[in-house]
Amino acid sequence: MSLPNCPKCQSEYTYADADLLICPECAHEWKDGDEVEEVAAIQDAFGTLLVDGDVVTVIKDLKIKGSSSVVKVGTKVKNIRLLPDASDGHNIDCKIDGIGAMKLKSEFVKKA
Repeated sequence: MSLPNCPKCQSEYTYADADLLICPECAHEWKDGDEVEEVAAIQDAFGTLLVDGDVVTVIKDLKIKGSSSVVKVGTKVKNIRLLPDASDGHNIDCKIDGIGAMKLKSEFVKKA
């Protein structure tokens, strides 16, 4: 029996577990015959759906790796860009005044 390739990453290494098909490369799970396209929904720390161009506020002091700078609580970040396929969890791309371009995790922001 030949299993279909993963609909998300096109991996050929899918396997069946009960009635689910699973991709070991991207961890995508689906049922055979499902043709529904999944939309990656990125939510803030409080479960509010985020979209490109939103304004968010940082809810925790964030140390910047490789620098002595800190992004302080309450810092507003304008015009965010979402990265739904971010493998490291940093799924927001933005530019912060006084600091510059950086990536944030959505779990440390709230929609303003």
